[in-house]
Amino acid sequence: MSYGGGYGGGYGGGYGGGGYGGSRGGGGYSNGYDYGARGYGSQDYYSGGYGGGANGYGGGGYGGGRGGGDKMSALGAGLKNQTWDISALPKFEKTFYKEDPAVTSRSQAEVDQFRRENQMTISGRDVPRPVQTFDEAGFPAYVMNEVKAQGFEKPTAIQSQGWPMSLSGRDVVGIAETGSGKTLTYTLPAIVHINAQPLLAPGDGPIVLILAPTRELAVQIQEEVNKFGKSSRIRNTCVYGGVPKGGQIRDLARGVEVCIATPGRLIDMLEAGKTNLRRVTYLVLDEADRMLDMGFEPQIRKIVGQIRPDRQTCMWSATWPKEIRQLAADFQQNFIQVTIGSAELSANHRITQVVEVCSDFEKRDRMLKHMERIMDDKNNKVLIFTGTKRVADDITRFLRQDGWPALSIHGDKQQNERDWVLNEFKTGKSPIMVATDVASRGIGMIADIPSPALSLPLSPSTRP
Repeated sequence: MSYGGGYGGGYGGGYGGGGYGGSRGGGGYSNGYDYGARGYGSQDYYSGGYGGGANGYGGGGYGGGRGGGDKMSALGAGLKNQTWDISALPKFEKTFYKEDPAVTSRSQAEVDQFRRENQMTISGRDVPRPVQTFDEAGFPAYVMNEVKAQGFEKPTAIQSQGWPMSLSGRDVVGIAETGSGKTLTYTLPAIVHINAQPLLAPGDGPIVLILAPTRELAVQIQEEVNKFGKSSRIRNTCVYGGVPKGGQIRDLARGVEVCIATPGRLIDMLEAGKTNLRRVTYLVLDEADRMLDMGFEPQIRKIVGQIRPDRQTCMWSATWPKEIRQLAADFQQNFIQVTIGSAELSANHRITQVVEVCSDFEKRDRMLKHMERIMDDKNNKVLIFTGTKRVADDITRFLRQDGWPALSIHGDKQQNERDWVLNEFKTGKSPIMVATDVASRGIGMIADIPSPALSLPLSPSTRP
């Protein structure tokens, strides 16, 4: 099951109708596109068109689109909130932080100065002091060895304050922009948490549950868990819609310490009895504001209702609206909070924004001028955002016909195709990607995509 029946009533429950118009053009990954005129050489890309056309995107379009499916509001209807007797539950460890002497020795004035310099605002009772180096965080050697192997110089601002908070076993709220290092802020403490718990028994569900709004973010989180959890032999799985369930079910049946999941597919697994959340003692809600934007609040509440209430809950968000504040009040106890920068939604200050006002007829020429300038350096990348899937495909076709190595990504593409497009962009094989606004947030979440030299938003009325 995917997520409901289209964006109005949730995400589609599968690619109904004719899928991609019956077939993907000439069949699979054939022919490719010759970009030799621009010096990019020939490369294999998806063949001639999405839905029957021979060269380019022509033909029958995307078939029946995302039809049918259960409404998102029906997800979780079969799950009942658990009634917990805390005294009867097995004990677990969640307090691991011991302040380093270097942290203790700093005066309060020095701590306050460090927080000001890093735009940290804290709230709550007895918030731990921030650390300034990886060693000060007090991670065990098996974690530190992996950190040092990655070549990081020092913690980011959210990590400096977030690690002591998370390792303390307290419920945590962290507000910081995308790309600030939030993933490691909760991933490394999660690894420590897992290694302090009893081993999984047959039939046990995960110890750590990480909920994410999109498949792209979930996969990125899994990559970080793989990277830093391998020395501890921590098992994980990534549970999301749009792909067959078989592999995910097998992972859950074998037992995993970490489950990274999107809400809809996890609800499917819980309702089908493929896993349970009885062992979850470390819960993470990542990009909580985005999950609420996508309408997942009822599903999140259903999921959290399956988890013991004395768990540790860490909530991470880019903004702090009243809906997120209500979730924190409902899911957390005496939480402590760190905000990096402003809790209000704002543009990333490291980005230079230039607005050009022009007619629809001028946009194509303006776009090409920017492409010529930016792509003069073959190491650069370009993201182009549009309002609709059709316009994204139109622009991609136009750029390809002009010799530019462009690919598009949007909600009508199957998961394996989206994976392929993102990988082509990440590796630079196709340094130009056209995305719908809906897809743009998921792209921005992927930390290992180098920042593009140009991000070009085009209005929904764009006609190339």
